[in-house]
Amino acid sequence: MPRAPGTMFIARYATLVLLLASAAATAQPKAAADTILTNGRIYTVNKGQPWAQSVAIRNGKIVAVGSPAATAKLKGAKTRIVDLRGRLVLPAFGDAHAHPLFGALSFTRCSLHKGKSLEDYQRIIAKCVADKPGTGAIYGAGWEDALFPPNGVPRKEILDSVSTTRPLIFDSVGGHTIWVNSKALELAGITRDTKDPVNGTIDRDPKTGEPIGGLQESAQGLVQQLIPPPTDGEIQAAVRYTAQLFNSLGIVAWNDAGVDFDDRGGSRMVDAYRAVKAAGQLSSYVSVSLKWKNERGMDQLPGLLKAAARGNALGIPTHTVKFYVDGVIPQKTAYMLAPYEGDTSRGAPQIDPEMMKKAVTAIDARGMHAFLHAIGDGGVRISLDAVEAAREANGAKPTAHMVTHLNVVDPADHARFGKLNTYAQFQAQWSSWYPYMELTEQAIGKKRMQYIYPAGSIVRAGGKLAYGADWPVDTADPLYGLEVAIRRATPGKLDAKPLLANEGVSLATAIEAYTLNVAHVNGMDKFTGSIVTGKNADLVVIDKDLFKLPAHEIAKAKVLVTLFKGKAVYGDWSKLAR
Repeated sequence: MPRAPGTMFIARYATLVLLLASAAATAQPKAAADTILTNGRIYTVNKGQPWAQSVAIRNGKIVAVGSPAATAKLKGAKTRIVDLRGRLVLPAFGDAHAHPLFGALSFTRCSLHKGKSLEDYQRIIAKCVADKPGTGAIYGAGWEDALFPPNGVPRKEILDSVSTTRPLIFDSVGGHTIWVNSKALELAGITRDTKDPVNGTIDRDPKTGEPIGGLQESAQGLVQQLIPPPTDGEIQAAVRYTAQLFNSLGIVAWNDAGVDFDDRGGSRMVDAYRAVKAAGQLSSYVSVSLKWKNERGMDQLPGLLKAAARGNALGIPTHTVKFYVDGVIPQKTAYMLAPYEGDTSRGAPQIDPEMMKKAVTAIDARGMHAFLHAIGDGGVRISLDAVEAAREANGAKPTAHMVTHLNVVDPADHARFGKLNTYAQFQAQWSSWYPYMELTEQAIGKKRMQYIYPAGSIVRAGGKLAYGADWPVDTADPLYGLEVAIRRATPGKLDAKPLLANEGVSLATAIEAYTLNVAHVNGMDKFTGSIVTGKNADLVVIDKDLFKLPAHEIAKAKVLVTLFKGKAVYGDWSKLAR
């Protein structure tokens, strides 16, 4: 049958149109980047591509990492081009151990952090009393154990000289001791006849038995009813305060290390995170560690699991449980393998070791992480024993357990971190010689001082590190922490006495411990912690190249810009033009 006129032309024309359309689709450039950072020194913490010069960002995600030529292909009419001028870019930092509520209240109520002497404390407290007339308690935090030699135990008389008519209640910088005046003891009903609570000590005069003003560990709870509880508004303000502070330091992720919950699964802290996040004011990722209640047993597990499920459902990752295994060394509440110097005591665990094995095994079986506060070498030993019990019972699960603080670790336990796939979670800032170390040496002697914060030994034995400042116990500044982690000495001082210099780690190891490893223990490594295509654009621009600086100048470097999901949450691009 003959074709109609023009049929052949129409068919060929249609075919040509399809081919051209297909070619056009193939040749169509990828969607343009919102921002391209170029001409920089970009350390990715990605072993497959450790260094790059440029990174492209679109819709809050990294879409290209490589050379300026590679990212230039994503340039569009509206793309912001940022010339880094050779500056260093790192993944934004994380923090595996923070206390936002305690920290914010410590600085916004009656802060003693700037005091350098007992006279300073008295002056600061007197002003707080004058600024808040009435009869209620004055509460604050931030006093240093080292100002109360030889054992870090404070005296009530110092506070009584400020006021004997109002209760004065102050947390130590570490949060393990409360310092009170006579009025607080009176109102709390604490006398020489008051028995020490389980896992706590009322510091007493050795001759008379009278309370002298220090309340250790669980004994702090004896005055808790005198402290005005924070309002919901104050808790939310604490979250915002911490986010802003951390962003200024290059931090966009943290773990809240010890959140309370009730048996119904409720938690005021989780509710605060949800409220701040819903208001668009949470410029960081947050994960929550629920606090295991040592005074109870496995009966608390159902409430804990409800709290975890509720937190996760509200968009606040709640997959970690914090265990307080022991106390601190100067006050001899940390659990040691051998007695303290000149003493028969070696402290005691705050939780029964067999109970801890059951609890860690139970949460590990449910895919949750154990976060174990252990300061003495005995506390570290039983913490690792609990993780080992869980591994044996449940097999090799991808749970990222970690032991935090690790002030003293027996050499026999160094290799166990790697074998048990358990992170050593140090406070990098603490690894230098400072007044607290004097009290520590007096308590444990010179031999055990050779086992202090053994980060280098644990890495060499196959373990991994994750850093967290325990803020507000110390500065949360990662640049400060990086220098101390490497040098084991006070930042900026070439002649500073190092604390076991051989336990320092490399800059690359320390950066990984502040970025990718924190992301892993916080359950966030799939989308943050390294500069990799497909991850969120969480970056920090530093004014100096840390890899080219002398180690003693690293803490002097400054964060210029912090990016969270591609948005500048600290600093501005104009600073980079200078």
